[in-house]
Amino acid sequence: METSQHDQNITDITSSEFWRQKQEWIKQMRLQFSRRPEFPETHSMVDDEGMLNQEYFQPPKDAQPVVERKWGDDEKSKLLVGIEKYGIGHFREISESLLPEWSGNDLRMKSIRVMGRQNLQLYKDWRGNAEDVRREYERNKEIGLQLGAWKGGALVYDDEGLVLKAIEESNQTTPP
Repeated sequence: METSQHDQNITDITSSEFWRQKQEWIKQMRLQFSRRPEFPETHSMVDDEGMLNQEYFQPPKDAQPVVERKWGDDEKSKLLVGIEKYGIGHFREISESLLPEWSGNDLRMKSIRVMGRQNLQLYKDWRGNAEDVRREYERNKEIGLQLGAWKGGALVYDDEGLVLKAIEESNQTTPP
């Protein structure tokens, strides 16, 4: 009885010799690509035989567990207080004084949602209370829905400049 190539391949991958050769190939690849002379910190990743150093991949003994942060009404209220006190664009100051667990960049992203506008440049240094922020959000949403530029809860600019023109016209009628 003749064995097919398919049967031969199945026999090959089930043999211990196949797996020994594969493991040897893996070790050689680790040695070749994981230990880089120009990066001394990689020398302890793999030992001289190509075996992984499991200790290398463990978190440092003094590592602090990451505390999961939640954005809620309290954080939003503090952000609004910060916008009123420091103004748009002063996210580092808001972070340091009111929301230290959130970075300035985190607060910039949250402000995009609160203001309803992807680009906050025209609001640079603008200060407003919670009601002013709500009014700006509604104005941005109205412009976005009219022009099809309301994406993911924020007004986004278009290539034709229609959004910027609508913002400027709206600002002439009712400044922020």
